Amino acid sequence: MENKILNNRYDKMLYNRCGKSGLKLPAISLGLWHNFGHVNVFENSKKLIYTAFNNGITHFDLANNYGPPPGSAEEVFGKILHEDFKGFRDEMVISTKAGYHMWNGPYGEWGSKKYLVSSLDQSLKRMNLDYVDIFYHHRPDPETPLQETMDTLSLMVQQGKALYVGISNYSAEEAAAAIKILKENGTPCLIHQPKYSMFERWVENGLLDVLEENGVGCIPFSPLAQGLLTDKYLHGIPADSRVATSGVFLKESNITPEKIEVVNKLNEVAKTRGQKLSHMALSWILKDKRVTAVLIGASKPEQITDSIKALDNTIFSEEEIKLIDEILK
Repeated sequence: MENKILNNRYDKMLYNRCGKSGLKLPAISLGLWHNFGHVNVFENSKKLIYTAFNNGITHFDLANNYGPPPGSAEEVFGKILHEDFKGFRDEMVISTKAGYHMWNGPYGEWGSKKYLVSSLDQSLKRMNLDYVDIFYHHRPDPETPLQETMDTLSLMVQQGKALYVGISNYSAEEAAAAIKILKENGTPCLIHQPKYSMFERWVENGLLDVLEENGVGCIPFSPLAQGLLTDKYLHGIPADSRVATSGVFLKESNITPEKIEVVNKLNEVAKTRGQKLSHMALSWILKDKRVTAVLIGASKPEQITDSIKALDNTIFSEEEIKLIDEILK
Protein backbone atom coordinates (compact mmCIF):
# COMPACT_ATOMS: atom_id res chain seq x y z
CA MET A 1 0.00 0.00 0.00
CA GLU A 2 1.23 3.46 -0.90
CA ASN A 3 2.40 5.64 1.99
CA LYS A 4 0.18 8.71 2.07
CA ILE A 5 -1.31 10.93 4.76
CA LEU A 6 -5.09 10.57 5.15
CA ASN A 7 -7.47 13.49 5.66
CA ASN A 8 -9.67 11.61 8.14
CA ARG A 9 -6.77 10.76 10.46
CA TYR A 10 -8.34 12.36 13.56
CA ASP A 11 -11.77 10.73 13.28
CA LYS A 12 -11.33 7.70 15.53
CA MET A 13 -8.70 8.69 18.12
CA LEU A 14 -9.55 9.81 21.65
CA TYR A 15 -7.51 12.75 23.02
CA ASN A 16 -7.06 13.36 26.76
CA ARG A 17 -5.83 16.49 28.49
CA CYS A 18 -2.42 15.94 30.06
CA GLY A 19 -2.88 16.76 33.74
CA LYS A 20 -3.80 20.42 34.15
CA SER A 21 -1.84 21.57 31.09
CA GLY A 22 -3.12 22.87 27.77
CA LEU A 23 -1.77 19.82 25.95
CA LYS A 24 -3.90 16.89 24.80
CA LEU A 25 -2.35 13.52 23.97
CA PRO A 26 -3.79 10.60 22.00
CA ALA A 27 -5.01 7.88 24.39
CA ILE A 28 -2.72 5.47 22.52
CA SER A 29 0.78 6.82 21.88
CA LEU A 30 3.62 5.12 20.00
CA GLY A 31 6.90 4.33 21.73
CA LEU A 32 9.87 3.79 19.40
CA TRP A 33 11.78 1.76 21.92
CA HIS A 34 13.19 -1.62 21.08
CA ASN A 35 12.58 -2.24 17.39
CA PHE A 36 12.86 1.06 15.60
CA GLY A 37 16.57 1.66 15.17
CA HIS A 38 18.96 0.28 12.56
CA VAL A 39 17.76 -3.18 13.59
CA ASN A 40 14.49 -2.55 11.72
CA VAL A 41 13.98 -2.38 7.96
CA PHE A 42 13.70 1.32 7.08
CA GLU A 43 10.59 0.87 4.91
CA ASN A 44 8.87 -0.94 7.78
CA SER A 45 9.77 1.88 10.19
CA LYS A 46 8.23 4.32 7.73
CA LYS A 47 5.03 2.24 7.54
CA LEU A 48 4.79 2.25 11.34
CA ILE A 49 4.86 6.07 11.44
CA TYR A 50 2.35 6.41 8.58
CA THR A 51 0.00 3.89 10.21
CA ALA A 52 0.19 5.62 13.59
CA PHE A 53 -0.28 9.15 12.20
CA ASN A 54 -3.11 8.10 9.88
CA ASN A 55 -4.93 6.68 12.89
CA GLY A 56 -4.65 9.84 14.97
CA ILE A 57 -1.54 8.89 16.96
CA THR A 58 0.25 12.23 17.15
CA HIS A 59 2.64 11.43 20.01
CA PHE A 60 5.92 9.69 19.19
CA ASP A 61 8.04 8.77 22.20
CA LEU A 62 11.81 8.32 21.94
CA ALA A 63 14.93 8.46 24.11
CA ASN A 64 18.61 9.02 23.46
CA ASN A 65 19.38 5.30 23.98
CA TYR A 66 16.55 3.83 21.89
CA GLY A 67 17.55 1.63 18.96
CA PRO A 68 19.40 -0.63 18.89
CA PRO A 69 22.07 0.65 18.59
CA PRO A 70 21.55 3.62 20.95
CA GLY A 71 20.70 6.82 19.07
CA SER A 72 19.52 5.04 15.95
CA ALA A 73 15.77 5.32 16.72
CA GLU A 74 16.10 9.11 16.76
CA GLU A 75 18.14 9.04 13.53
CA VAL A 76 15.58 6.87 11.72
CA PHE A 77 12.64 8.91 13.05
CA GLY A 78 14.35 12.17 12.05
CA LYS A 79 14.91 10.87 8.52
CA ILE A 80 11.26 9.81 8.13
CA LEU A 81 10.07 13.10 9.60
CA HIS A 82 12.03 15.16 7.08
CA GLU A 83 11.46 12.97 4.05
CA ASP A 84 7.74 12.30 4.50
CA PHE A 85 6.22 14.55 7.17
CA LYS A 86 7.82 17.93 6.49
CA GLY A 87 4.61 19.95 6.71
CA PHE A 88 3.22 18.06 9.69
CA ARG A 89 5.69 18.80 12.51
CA ASP A 90 3.17 21.05 14.29
CA GLU A 91 0.62 18.22 14.39
CA MET A 92 3.05 15.99 16.28
CA VAL A 93 4.18 15.70 19.88
CA ILE A 94 7.75 14.40 19.86
CA SER A 95 9.35 13.41 23.14
CA THR A 96 12.82 12.22 24.06
CA LYS A 97 14.68 11.39 27.26
CA ALA A 98 18.11 11.23 28.87
CA GLY A 99 19.24 9.30 31.92
CA TYR A 100 20.57 5.92 30.85
CA HIS A 101 24.07 5.14 29.60
CA MET A 102 24.83 6.80 26.27
CA TRP A 103 28.60 7.27 25.98
CA ASN A 104 31.77 6.36 27.88
CA GLY A 105 33.27 8.32 30.73
CA PRO A 106 31.75 10.05 33.76
CA TYR A 107 29.40 12.36 31.80
CA GLY A 108 27.56 9.77 29.69
CA GLU A 109 24.57 8.92 31.90
CA TRP A 110 22.43 9.80 34.96
CA GLY A 111 21.33 13.38 35.72
CA SER A 112 24.09 15.98 35.73
CA LYS A 113 23.64 19.27 33.91
CA LYS A 114 26.68 18.37 31.79
CA TYR A 115 25.07 15.11 30.60
CA LEU A 116 21.49 16.36 30.11
CA VAL A 117 22.45 19.42 28.04
CA SER A 118 24.85 17.40 25.86
CA SER A 119 22.32 14.62 25.41
CA LEU A 120 19.46 16.85 24.31
CA ASP A 121 21.76 18.68 21.88
CA GLN A 122 22.73 15.32 20.38
CA SER A 123 19.09 14.19 20.18
CA LEU A 124 18.06 17.38 18.36
CA LYS A 125 20.89 16.89 15.86
CA ARG A 126 19.94 13.24 15.25
CA MET A 127 16.32 14.18 14.59
CA ASN A 128 17.21 17.44 12.80
CA LEU A 129 14.82 19.39 15.05
CA ASP A 130 14.98 22.80 16.72
CA TYR A 131 13.07 21.56 19.77
CA VAL A 132 11.24 18.56 21.21
CA ASP A 133 7.78 18.86 22.69
CA ILE A 134 8.64 16.91 25.85
CA PHE A 135 12.06 16.29 27.39
CA TYR A 136 12.15 13.71 30.18
CA HIS A 137 14.65 12.80 32.82
CA HIS A 138 14.62 9.03 32.22
CA ARG A 139 15.46 7.76 35.72
CA PRO A 140 16.33 9.21 39.15
CA ASP A 141 20.02 9.82 39.82
CA PRO A 142 21.04 8.70 43.35
CA GLU A 143 24.10 11.00 43.39
CA THR A 144 23.38 14.22 41.49
CA PRO A 145 21.32 16.70 43.57
CA LEU A 146 17.71 16.67 42.36
CA GLN A 147 17.83 20.46 42.23
CA GLU A 148 20.58 20.35 39.57
CA THR A 149 18.68 17.85 37.42
CA MET A 150 15.36 19.72 37.62
CA ASP A 151 17.03 23.12 37.11
CA THR A 152 18.56 21.72 33.91
CA LEU A 153 15.15 20.54 32.64
CA SER A 154 13.84 24.06 33.30
CA LEU A 155 16.84 25.53 31.46
CA MET A 156 16.05 23.42 28.39
CA VAL A 157 12.57 24.99 28.28
CA GLN A 158 13.98 28.49 28.82
CA GLN A 159 16.42 27.95 25.95
CA GLY A 160 13.61 26.81 23.64
CA LYS A 161 14.98 23.28 23.23
CA ALA A 162 11.85 21.74 24.80
CA LEU A 163 8.27 22.95 25.26
CA TYR A 164 7.48 20.79 28.28
CA VAL A 165 9.39 18.56 30.71
CA GLY A 166 8.65 15.23 32.32
CA ILE A 167 10.10 12.52 34.52
CA SER A 168 10.19 8.74 34.19
CA ASN A 169 10.68 5.84 36.62
CA TYR A 170 10.43 8.14 39.67
CA SER A 171 8.83 6.79 42.86
CA ALA A 172 5.93 8.70 44.46
CA GLU A 173 8.29 10.41 46.92
CA GLU A 174 10.91 11.27 44.27
CA ALA A 175 8.21 12.52 41.90
CA ALA A 176 6.70 14.81 44.57
CA ALA A 177 10.12 16.39 45.23
CA ALA A 178 10.89 16.83 41.50
CA ILE A 179 7.44 18.29 40.75
CA LYS A 180 7.88 20.82 43.60
CA ILE A 181 11.23 22.09 42.24
CA LEU A 182 9.93 22.36 38.67
CA LYS A 183 6.88 24.29 39.87
CA GLU A 184 9.10 26.74 41.78
CA ASN A 185 11.19 27.17 38.60
CA GLY A 186 8.10 28.16 36.62
CA THR A 187 8.32 25.08 34.34
CA PRO A 188 5.69 22.74 35.76
CA CYS A 189 6.14 18.99 35.31
CA LEU A 190 3.86 17.98 32.44
CA ILE A 191 3.95 14.19 32.70
CA HIS A 192 5.36 11.10 34.39
CA GLN A 193 6.18 7.90 32.49
CA PRO A 194 6.13 4.86 34.81
CA LYS A 195 6.06 1.12 34.15
CA TYR A 196 2.47 0.00 34.73
CA SER A 197 0.45 -3.04 33.78
CA MET A 198 -1.89 -5.58 35.33
CA PHE A 199 1.24 -7.39 36.50
CA GLU A 200 3.08 -4.28 37.73
CA ARG A 201 0.84 -2.09 39.88
CA TRP A 202 3.23 -0.13 42.10
CA VAL A 203 1.97 3.20 40.72
CA GLU A 204 -1.33 2.61 42.54
CA ASN A 205 0.46 2.90 45.90
CA GLY A 206 0.82 6.66 45.99
CA LEU A 207 2.26 7.76 42.65
CA LEU A 208 -1.05 8.28 40.84
CA ASP A 209 -2.30 10.29 43.84
CA VAL A 210 0.79 12.53 43.75
CA LEU A 211 0.29 13.15 40.02
CA GLU A 212 -3.41 13.94 40.45
CA GLU A 213 -2.77 16.33 43.35
CA ASN A 214 -0.20 18.23 41.28
CA GLY A 215 -2.05 18.23 37.95
CA VAL A 216 0.59 16.04 36.25
CA GLY A 217 -0.28 13.58 33.45
CA CYS A 218 0.65 9.91 33.41
CA ILE A 219 1.68 7.79 30.41
CA PRO A 220 2.52 4.19 31.36
CA PHE A 221 4.98 2.07 29.38
CA SER A 222 5.09 -1.76 29.04
CA PRO A 223 1.28 -2.01 29.46
CA LEU A 224 1.27 -5.53 27.98
CA ALA A 225 4.12 -6.75 30.23
CA GLN A 226 6.39 -7.32 27.19
CA GLY A 227 3.72 -9.43 25.52
CA LEU A 228 2.65 -11.57 28.50
CA LEU A 229 -0.74 -9.83 28.55
CA THR A 230 -1.63 -11.02 25.07
CA ASP A 231 -2.77 -14.39 23.74
CA LYS A 232 0.75 -15.01 22.38
CA TYR A 233 1.97 -17.31 25.17
CA LEU A 234 -1.25 -19.14 26.06
CA HIS A 235 -0.13 -22.31 24.27
CA GLY A 236 3.64 -22.25 24.77
CA ILE A 237 6.39 -20.01 23.43
CA PRO A 238 6.12 -19.27 19.68
CA ALA A 239 9.36 -19.66 17.70
CA ASP A 240 9.17 -16.08 16.37
CA SER A 241 8.40 -14.46 19.75
CA ARG A 242 10.74 -11.98 21.41
CA VAL A 243 11.38 -14.49 24.21
CA ALA A 244 12.56 -17.14 21.76
CA THR A 245 14.61 -14.79 19.58
CA SER A 246 16.22 -12.30 21.99
CA GLY A 247 14.79 -12.65 25.49
CA VAL A 248 16.35 -9.34 26.53
CA PHE A 249 13.41 -8.04 28.55
CA LEU A 250 10.98 -10.94 28.84
CA LYS A 251 12.78 -14.17 29.64
CA GLU A 252 11.53 -17.74 29.39
CA SER A 253 11.84 -18.02 33.18
CA ASN A 254 9.13 -15.31 33.53
CA ILE A 255 6.60 -17.49 31.71
CA THR A 256 5.75 -19.88 34.53
CA PRO A 257 2.75 -22.28 34.58
CA GLU A 258 1.27 -20.11 37.38
CA LYS A 259 1.60 -16.97 35.27
CA ILE A 260 0.02 -18.67 32.24
CA GLU A 261 -2.89 -19.80 34.44
CA VAL A 262 -3.49 -16.16 35.45
CA VAL A 263 -3.22 -15.04 31.81
CA ASN A 264 -5.77 -17.72 30.81
CA LYS A 265 -8.23 -16.50 33.44
CA LEU A 266 -7.79 -12.88 32.32
CA ASN A 267 -8.29 -14.01 28.75
CA GLU A 268 -11.68 -15.50 29.73
CA VAL A 269 -12.72 -12.14 31.28
CA ALA A 270 -11.65 -10.35 28.10
CA LYS A 271 -13.84 -12.70 26.03
CA THR A 272 -16.91 -11.84 28.13
CA ARG A 273 -16.18 -8.17 27.36
CA GLY A 274 -15.93 -8.89 23.64
CA GLN A 275 -12.22 -8.02 23.70
CA LYS A 276 -8.89 -9.68 23.09
CA LEU A 277 -6.70 -9.89 26.18
CA SER A 278 -4.31 -7.24 24.82
CA HIS A 279 -7.22 -4.84 24.25
CA MET A 280 -8.51 -5.39 27.79
CA ALA A 281 -5.02 -4.90 29.27
CA LEU A 282 -4.75 -1.48 27.58
CA SER A 283 -8.30 -0.37 28.37
CA TRP A 284 -7.85 -1.55 32.00
CA ILE A 285 -5.06 1.06 32.40
CA LEU A 286 -7.01 3.76 30.56
CA LYS A 287 -10.09 3.28 32.80
CA ASP A 288 -8.26 5.37 35.43
CA LYS A 289 -8.85 9.05 34.66
CA ARG A 290 -5.46 9.93 36.17
CA VAL A 291 -3.86 8.17 33.18
CA THR A 292 -3.56 10.43 30.13
CA ALA A 293 -2.37 7.90 27.56
CA VAL A 294 -0.76 4.51 27.27
CA LEU A 295 2.43 3.79 25.31
CA ILE A 296 2.48 0.87 22.92
CA GLY A 297 5.41 -0.56 20.97
CA ALA A 298 5.03 -2.16 17.55
CA SER A 299 7.15 -4.04 15.05
CA LYS A 300 4.33 -4.36 12.47
CA PRO A 301 1.79 -1.74 11.31
CA GLU A 302 -1.14 -4.09 12.03
CA GLN A 303 -0.14 -4.18 15.72
CA ILE A 304 -0.83 -0.45 15.88
CA THR A 305 -4.29 -0.65 14.29
CA ASP A 306 -5.09 -3.62 16.51
CA SER A 307 -4.08 -1.80 19.73
CA ILE A 308 -6.36 1.13 18.90
CA LYS A 309 -9.35 -1.25 19.16
CA ALA A 310 -8.81 -1.12 22.95
CA LEU A 311 -10.55 2.28 22.85
CA ASP A 312 -13.82 0.63 21.77
CA ASN A 313 -14.48 -0.47 25.36
CA THR A 314 -12.76 1.29 28.28
CA ILE A 315 -15.69 1.01 30.73
CA PHE A 316 -15.42 -1.68 33.42
CA SER A 317 -18.22 -2.72 35.78
CA GLU A 318 -17.48 -3.02 39.49
CA GLU A 319 -17.89 -6.80 39.14
CA GLU A 320 -15.29 -6.94 36.35
CA ILE A 321 -12.78 -4.88 38.35
CA LYS A 322 -13.34 -7.10 41.40
CA LEU A 323 -12.93 -10.29 39.34
CA ILE A 324 -9.71 -9.03 37.69
CA ASP A 325 -8.29 -8.05 41.10
CA GLU A 326 -9.11 -11.52 42.45
CA ILE A 327 -7.36 -13.17 39.51
CA LEU A 328 -4.29 -10.96 39.91
CA LYS A 329 -3.96 -11.72 43.63
